Amino acid sequence: MKYGYFDKENKEYVITKPDTPLPWINYLGCEDYCALFSNTAGGYSFVKDPKERRLLRYRYNNIPMDRGGRYLYLRDNKTNDFWSASWQPVLKDAKEYKYECRHGLGYSIIKSEYKGVSTKTTYLVPLGENLEIWMIEVKAEPKVTQPKELSLFSFVEFCLWDALNDMTDYQYNLNIGETEVKNNIIYHLSRYRVEQNLVTYFACANAAAKGFDTQRKDFMGNYGDWSRPRAVIEGKMNNSLAGGWSPVGSQMFNFKLKPGETKTFIFVLGFTEDIDEPPAKVGKYKEPQTIEQELLKLKKYWETNLGNFSVNSEDPDFDLMVNTWNQYQCRTTFNWSRSASYYESGIGRGMGFRDSNQDTLGFVHMIPEKVKERIIDLASNQFEDGSAYHQYSPLTKKGNGSGYGDDHLWLTVSVPAYVKETGDIRFLETTVPFVAGEKGTVYEHLARAIHFSTTHIGSHGLPKIYFADWNDCLNLTHGKEGAESVMIAQMVVYGAGEMAKMAELINKKDDIKKYNDIATKLSRKINKVAWDGGWYMRAFDQDEEPVGSSKNKE
Repeated sequence: MKYGYFDKENKEYVITKPDTPLPWINYLGCEDYCALFSNTAGGYSFVKDPKERRLLRYRYNNIPMDRGGRYLYLRDNKTNDFWSASWQPVLKDAKEYKYECRHGLGYSIIKSEYKGVSTKTTYLVPLGENLEIWMIEVKAEPKVTQPKELSLFSFVEFCLWDALNDMTDYQYNLNIGETEVKNNIIYHLSRYRVEQNLVTYFACANAAAKGFDTQRKDFMGNYGDWSRPRAVIEGKMNNSLAGGWSPVGSQMFNFKLKPGETKTFIFVLGFTEDIDEPPAKVGKYKEPQTIEQELLKLKKYWETNLGNFSVNSEDPDFDLMVNTWNQYQCRTTFNWSRSASYYESGIGRGMGFRDSNQDTLGFVHMIPEKVKERIIDLASNQFEDGSAYHQYSPLTKKGNGSGYGDDHLWLTVSVPAYVKETGDIRFLETTVPFVAGEKGTVYEHLARAIHFSTTHIGSHGLPKIYFADWNDCLNLTHGKEGAESVMIAQMVVYGAGEMAKMAELINKKDDIKKYNDIATKLSRKINKVAWDGGWYMRAFDQDEEPVGSSKNKE
C-alpha cells in the first residue's frame, strides 16, 4: 500500500492517505519550542522540557490512536453536517473526503476538500518564537451552486505543565484548572506550582470569536468526544470558563462564502511567563502575508543549514536522503535527543548523555556553535571522578541516573569531532564545572573520562561495565562488580588516540606519549584476552565467563 511520495523540488514528503499504519510525525520548531505534529494534526507541544513544560495534553496508547491534537472543525449550518480540516478526529469517508499532508522542513501543510469546501492549513513555529501558527484558508469551490454558511471551531486540550503529574495526580489536577478569556485570547493559567507564572495562550489573530469554551465537558458534552463534540453538533458554544476539571481552548467563528471565495483564519498557540505578552504576540501574526514571510524565512534557514554539506552521486534518491532528509533528522535528533516522541513519553529521561554526544556527530557541520553549547552542558554533568550522569533535564540542565560504564567516554568522541570541524583548539582550554562544583578545562574533563575507565578494571584488565555499556540491555553485574566490556575497552583505545592528537595541538608533550601508550597497551590486552579467533568477544560477565564467544551456546 502506497501512502505518499517525496516532492524533491519542494523538499517535502507528501502523504496522500490519512489512515497511515502509524501516525506520520514531523517536529516543528528549531529552538526551545517543539510541536510534535502528525499527518492528521495530532500531537503535543512543549517548551524546552516535555516533562515540565508540556503545553498540550496527549494520551499515549489511546484508542483511536493519535488523539488529541490541534483540531479545526468545519460545520455547514444549512445541513448541520460537520467535518475536520485534518481528517482526524471526525474521520469522514475517503470516498467523499479528499486529503493531502505535506511534511516540510520545520512546517506541515494539510489540505482537504469535502462537499465543495476546501481547506489548506499551514502549521509552523516561527524562528525565535515560543509559539506555533496555524493558518487555515477555507474556500467554497467554484463548482458549488449556493453560498456556504459555515462555522469554524478551533480546539486544543491543555496539559497542566508537568506531564507525569497530569497523567497521575487526578485528585489534585481536577481542582487546579484555571482559564481566563480577555480580548479574544484564551489564557491557560493552571498553577501546578503556585510560585510559577506559566501561561499558555490560544487565540485567533485576525477574527473575533462568536463564542468560546474552556471547559472540556462544555465543548464535548458529558458523553461526547473529539469525533462528535457537543458544540460542533449543536453549532453553539457555552462560553464556559474552566474552574478545575479539564481546561481546553476552543473558539467558534461564523462566516459565509460565495462560490470561489476564500476566508483565512490565523491561530496562535504560545507560551510565556509574562501575562502581559500575549496580546502583542497574537497581534504580530494577524496578517497572512506575515505568515508567508515567516514560512519563507524558515525555508531559507533550512536551505542555509543543509547547504553546508552535500553529495552528488549517480543515485538521485541517495542524494535526496543524504542531502536533505538525513540531515533534517540529525538536526531534530540533536534538538530533542530521545526525550520526546510518540513512543518515548518525555516524562522520564530527558537528554541522554551518551545519546547527545553521539547526536553531535551528525550535526556539527551545520551549526557547530550549538554543538559547542551542548558539549558544555554535557561536560557539566560529569562527576569529578570522570564518570557521568546517564541523562539530564533540558530545562534545569541537572543530571540524573548513573552507573553506566561508557557514558563519560563519549565526550572523547564529540569533542574531537567539534575541534576537527571548526579548528577551535582554544575550546579545549574552556573551563567547565563538574557536578559538585570543581572546575576543569574541557581537555581535563576528557582526561578524567579516560582515567576513570583505565582505573576501574576487572580481572582481564578491561574496563568494568557496571550497569551496562552502549547496549543498555547488557546487564552482566548481579551482586558483583567484576563484569568487563570489550566495547568500552575499544572506546578507551579510540578515545586515548584522540587525546594524544589533542595533546599535540595544545603542546602537552608528556600527554602525547601517555595516551599513545594507553591505546597501545590496551589494544594488545584486547587482542590477547578478547579475540575469539573469528571476532572479538563482547564482554566478560561477573563470573569472568565470556559473552559473545563461539564457546557460548548462544
